[in-house]
Amino acid sequence: MSLFVPEFDDTVLVRGAEAEVVGGAPVAVKLLADSSASGGALSTVRVTLAEGADGARPHVHHNSAEMFYLLDGEAEVLSGDDVVTAGRGDLIIVPPDRPHAFAAAPGSTADLLIVITPGVERFEYFRHLQRIRLGEVTPESLLEVQELYDNHFLRSDAWDGRRR
Repeated sequence: MSLFVPEFDDTVLVRGAEAEVVGGAPVAVKLLADSSASGGALSTVRVTLAEGADGARPHVHHNSAEMFYLLDGEAEVLSGDDVVTAGRGDLIIVPPDRPHAFAAAPGSTADLLIVITPGVERFEYFRHLQRIRLGEVTPESLLEVQELYDNHFLRSDAWDGRRR
């Protein structure tokens, strides 16, 4: 086991009212703190999903763990080959190299705090997703930035079959 000690000197304070929001219904992402703000310790966003909305397709991070904390609602979360439903106050931590995805549970909204640690500069990733939604770049353009954002997409029969 290695020990990562982040290096930063100032307290990080992000005022919710001042945080950038990318997207909107059905998926809004509030950009809270990127890796550079915390000396590489973490990256964190708040994702709000409309009823039944998909949050992220199956993917892995090779260099970071990802934590999902349900602030409100219910979410389906893929971890490996398991799909679990998490409710308000539930916490899920997915280790590096484990396939995962998330979506609002059918008939429910979901409000999630998501933390990736150690951090990866991810704000530009979410802005890239917004450019895809707006038709400014193609969905295939994500393949070009997988390494940059340590976000590697894959197929998951467990995820694809969850709502059949």
